[in-house]
Amino acid sequence: MLLSTHAAQVVAETRPTPRLVLWETTQACPLACVHCRANAISTPDPDELTTAEGFALIDDLAAVAGPRPVIVFTGGDPLSRPDLLDLIAHAAARGLHVAVSPAVSERITPATLTALYDAGARAISISLDGLGRNHDATRRVPGHALRTLEALTMARSVGLRVQVNTTVMRTTVNDLPAVAEAMLARNITTWEVFFLVPTGRASTELALTAHEHEDVARFLYETTGYGFIVRTVEGPFYRRVADAIATSNDAALAPIGELGERLIAELHRRLGDPGPRRRPSPHPVRDGDGVIFVSRTGEVYASGFLPVRLGSVRERSLLDIYASDPLLDAIRQAALPGRCGQCDWAKACGGSRARAWAITGDPLADDPACALVSA
Repeated sequence: MLLSTHAAQVVAETRPTPRLVLWETTQACPLACVHCRANAISTPDPDELTTAEGFALIDDLAAVAGPRPVIVFTGGDPLSRPDLLDLIAHAAARGLHVAVSPAVSERITPATLTALYDAGARAISISLDGLGRNHDATRRVPGHALRTLEALTMARSVGLRVQVNTTVMRTTVNDLPAVAEAMLARNITTWEVFFLVPTGRASTELALTAHEHEDVARFLYETTGYGFIVRTVEGPFYRRVADAIATSNDAALAPIGELGERLIAELHRRLGDPGPRRRPSPHPVRDGDGVIFVSRTGEVYASGFLPVRLGSVRERSLLDIYASDPLLDAIRQAALPGRCGQCDWAKACGGSRARAWAITGDPLADDPACALVSA
């Protein structure tokens, strides 16, 4: 049956649409980081989406009836694509909010960053996983931490909103207070913290235990007392921890461990006494629920860390895939058969579907990084 114009509009406005679209524009990158999700290499994949296909993807997103999503040009290193400025300009012209997530290399210069801004990018995320040798060892480039700090300063100077991305893993976790201090020294307060998922080059040996993850979540909540806006990737349990601390719900928390006490004490030593803490946004964004990922070849995943194919933008509209895929619907409804689905925070947290898949092979299984699951 054909829908009336009004009925079609109602359907378009009520079906789920992504708030954040991550497009892995290329696999090419000058770095070879030890934990790289993309298994980046020095040359581009010959089958990556063309400029015309990129324009078509952008046009699809611009057709959203309500607020248009943020599109993040990521990689690899998106600066490896010669058409990046054209893609950014097209997205900005179509009314999308544009962010870029480049690798820090010799390509990051004031001129390059200015060109990104002039093309229409307004936000940039730069990875800082530690200070000194810990970050350098992660990126496999001597002096890379210093170069990254310089890139952060350059990005702010050209008017870009700057977000720092940090991956929590065994080799970097002790540097978290120092990273916080370095960010505040540059007036950067948006901190996106990735909890390692063993996929790509990342090995299980780099991952923390569930109780150590809980300790890191406690530390992150403490940083909000210094004005930090904390977002987590593959660490949705942060929402439970923050809510439980804010409401003195000790039953929803694992006891704080040595790592948490040490990180918080070091944070206080570096930054002084905190002010009022800030709870997370009441509108969670997580894999497949607000967020969708497009690979360099157009494959669609709930997350770059969850390579379970949902379709391809070469075959079907990304908006259609997002709205109708059964796995995404199960994630959004928290239709999870184990403890994650029975938890009081099933909708606000729901566990990392990517980590569940990486460890168990089932994207709807319990998240083994949650201290409540492992209790």
